[in-house]
Formats: sequence, structure tokens, C-alpha cells
Amino acid sequence: MSENIAAKEAVSKDDVDIAIIGGGLVGASLACALAPLIDRYRLRVAVIEAAPLSISKASISKASTSHELAYQPSFDARASAIAQGSRVHFERLGVWTRMAEQAEPIRCIHVSQRGSWGATRLEADELGVEALGYVLPNAWMGRVLHQRLAEMALEWHCPAKVDTIVPTAKGHRLTLSQGRTVEARLTVLADGGRSGLKERLGIASQARPYGQQAIIANLEVSRPHQEVAYERFTSQGPMALLPLSGNRMELVWTHRQGADEAIMNASDGDFLAWLQQAFGDRAGRFRRVGQRHRYPLSLVTAEEPVRPGLAVLGNAAHALHPVAGQGFNLALRGVMDLVTVLGESLALNRTLGGLDALSAFEARRARDRRNVIRFSDGLIRLFGIDQPLLAHARGAGLVGLNLVGPLRRTLARRAMGLER
Repeated sequence: MSENIAAKEAVSKDDVDIAIIGGGLVGASLACALAPLIDRYRLRVAVIEAAPLSISKASISKASTSHELAYQPSFDARASAIAQGSRVHFERLGVWTRMAEQAEPIRCIHVSQRGSWGATRLEADELGVEALGYVLPNAWMGRVLHQRLAEMALEWHCPAKVDTIVPTAKGHRLTLSQGRTVEARLTVLADGGRSGLKERLGIASQARPYGQQAIIANLEVSRPHQEVAYERFTSQGPMALLPLSGNRMELVWTHRQGADEAIMNASDGDFLAWLQQAFGDRAGRFRRVGQRHRYPLSLVTAEEPVRPGLAVLGNAAHALHPVAGQGFNLALRGVMDLVTVLGESLALNRTLGGLDALSAFEARRARDRRNVIRFSDGLIRLFGIDQPLLAHARGAGLVGLNLVGPLRRTLARRAMGLER
């Protein structure tokens, strides 16, 4: 009897070097970035994802080319702004060529303030780059990343949830909903902070609600967007329009808490009319709106991004206001920095997941994170004060920024993720 129990425990227990909790954009990017270390050091890496995968090894093997894996973009597909610096990271991961098939470049960012004169334009040509950034459907990015992961030697637990996570002398023990146990030297929380694992580990977060809701929807406009992204500040909050394929743009429209209710419940015609009044005609006439989504906005930062044998990435580590579109770009830089530190540890034959290495990783991230938060949060505070004299001053500042090349180029490089 005891031998049977021991055999069953052996089958249901996995010892891995790295366990990634969350197979979304951040977790999948991390797994892709680990490919050289997996090959060089024969690492065992497990990815634990609660949602079923859209790509499997079987589907990859049946397709003679990646193009045979059909993809039908939806009008309502959510999208993300990818900075130029993130494109560089995706090129290093070997996935950018495929991602670029659905990427819409941003050649210009137009920044303005409603009801006030003054604007500034950030141009790709001025910086000598192909684009300031790109807009990609989230579903497409996930598909490309998972297609790459299906080709790698990874251990997938999907769909599966982590029921318990317990620190051990060698890392962490994860008990999965499937009944399996995973012993990991390094565990990475990349689950978006939705699972409650961070809280169960006693990792507190600082949260400051903005008192705003973000409404997100795709729009059809009456004329070509010419690859221009718009950032417009209003008394309700900032609004952004991002170029998508065809005559489509993604809208991110923030409202004060409570003021969003009427907008969400309005008919499509009323919604478009209110949007046109708030934004103006610079982008043309808004002719069609897709499904609307909304979520509350807060500035959230984890107080312990690292512990022995544990690292927290992505929205689990920090959630930002979408005004500057820096959330995922900040997370991707965290992914690449973590892989760099792990590579250094392995090269020196140091303990994977040791606190010294993870503290070095956090030191790399702290300055970048502070700068991005200061940048995005500062914009909200500056443009969130509804006073006529300050509005004129902000308008003059936008004009001045447009006239002073070095300042404008510095802002553009920050938006591109090329300056930390």
C-alpha cells in the first residue's frame, strides 16, 4: 500500500527551476525570453494558466507554415500600444516579424487640450525612426507568443489554478487545482494580480484610486487616420485615439466616477454624438462604435516586488493610468531585466531565485518604474485641475513644447520606451 502511495505522489509532483503563474501577455513574453537559458542550462520551466490555450503543439505540427493557423480579427478586439522599445524586445524574442502582420504603426502623436489653444506633435520622422510605436490586437499578440511557446520545451499546466502557494527552503510549493504539486526554485507571479496569490503571501500594495473609469471601444472614422494617435485632455479626464487597421481607431475615454454610467448606457448614436462633441472633428466623423468596456482606474504598486524565490511582474506589480500607454511596455522591460539577471546568476553558478539576484533585478526596475509613474501620474495631475488660468498656461506649454525641439524629442523618446 505504501509503495502505491509513494508512486502516486511521485507522478503528481513536479520539480522545476522556474514556475510562471499566468500565461497572458506578460507571462508568455517571459517564457519566450527564457528560451536561450532553457537551451543553455537545461532549465525546467512550467507555465500555469487558468484559461484554456488557443494554440497547442498539435495545431502547430499540423500546419506546414504559421500562416495556416487562421486568424480573423474582430471589430471589437481590444488592442495595446506597443512602444518602439518594446518592438526591439520582441525582435530579440524572435516574434516581431509575425506580430507585425497585424501591427498598425504610430507615425505621429498629437497632444491637445479641449477648450484651449495650443497643441504639440511628436513625429517619427523627427527622431529618424520608422514609427513611435505600434497598435496590436491583444488576441493577436497572445496568439503569436503562444505559437512560439508551443515550439519550446515547456511544461504546461492549463487550464489550472494555483490553490495554495507556500514558501519552502528551496523556493515555493504550488498546489494546483488539477491535484498536482509543483516545487519551484523561482516562482514568478504574472497573473495580473487577479488570483489573490499576492495577498495570500502577505504582499501588500499601495493603491490610490483616481476616481475615474476608463471606457474602451473601437470606432470607425470617416477618413483615414494617417497613422496618427491622439491624446486629448478634457475636464472629465484624458481621452486617447489609437490607429487600427482600415479606418478604425481604439478609444480610451476616461470619466469621473459616476459620470460614466450615462455614457455606457447610451445608444450608439448618442454615444457617438457625445464623443464627437468632446473630441471635435480633427480625426473625422465617428460613424460606428463597437462593444464598450469599462474599468476603474487606480495607481497600484506592490510593496514587495521580490522575495527569496519570488518575483512579481506586470499588473500584479504595478497598475498605471492608461493616459501614456506605458503599462505593458513597463512590464515588458521588467521581463527582459529579470531574464538578464537570471542569466548572470546562472553564468556564475549562483542559486536561481536567490535574494541577491532578485534584489539586483528590483534595483534595475525601481528607477524605471518611478520615472514612468511620475510621468503618467504627473500628466493626470497637471491636466486634471480645471482652472481657466491654468488651462491657458497648459496651452502655452504645449505650444512651447512644440517649438522647442530638444524637449519634444526627449518626450518622444520617453513615450517610445527608449529612455528610462
